[in-house]
Amino acid sequence: MSAIIKTSEEIEKMRVAGKLAADVLTMIGPYVKKGVTTDELNTICHDYIVNEQQAIPAPLNYGHPPFPKSICTSVNHCICHGIPSDKKLKDGDVINIDVTVIKDGYHGDTSKMFTVGKPTIMAERLSRVTQECLYKAIKEVKPGMTLGDIGHICQTHAEAHNYSIVREYCGHGIGASFHEEPQIVHYGKPGTGDVLEAGMCFTIEPMVNAGKRYSKILPDQWTVVTKDRSLSAQWEHTLLVTEDGVEVLTLRDEEDLPRVISHS
Repeated sequence: MSAIIKTSEEIEKMRVAGKLAADVLTMIGPYVKKGVTTDELNTICHDYIVNEQQAIPAPLNYGHPPFPKSICTSVNHCICHGIPSDKKLKDGDVINIDVTVIKDGYHGDTSKMFTVGKPTIMAERLSRVTQECLYKAIKEVKPGMTLGDIGHICQTHAEAHNYSIVREYCGHGIGASFHEEPQIVHYGKPGTGDVLEAGMCFTIEPMVNAGKRYSKILPDQWTVVTKDRSLSAQWEHTLLVTEDGVEVLTLRDEEDLPRVISHS
């Protein structure tokens, strides 16, 4: 495995970038309401990252073809990588906003689900179970854990609620690069795959569908949707493996999750 073990200096930079990414999600919350366009949300986030945080929005011009916006906005049956547009949000919509900022050369990557107006019971439940998948996995992260353990936790919790885990997209190592080794898939067998070590930084970001797990990419070559048009949800955090547990680098104040979890 070619995971990059972070130095203490790099970890400090990851903490700063993680906090900034978390702050963007906190800031944008009040703007997510009926009638706003996802492009307007993109502009607000872009201006905040560039002008207030003096940071760089990592998605902008990333990849091939270059991603055209500064955040990803994935609405309803969009799984991930939704491109902000002039489409207005309406009552009952659910939207994942995925933010990655670069500060002093290091990345912080996080996403959360928002609801517009009153969500349907199915949407609320799907979002909650997906967040539980993330939290359950985070709480077990420590040196010696395997990637298969992480995937197994996410998969079993989602499937226990008759949901499915998207398999084509995954979490990833992160640091000076947006995407590093290892890949963190959200399904798998316990005790298999690479072993976690202190100093590793990576994301866990389960994508969970209310219907079948199959996805397709739209002609824009970025937007990923469920093949059966069922609802999809995703939550994401950037994590640091510590000597005896995990630190959640992108934690928001609103969350009922410890920032540092120790297993000693």
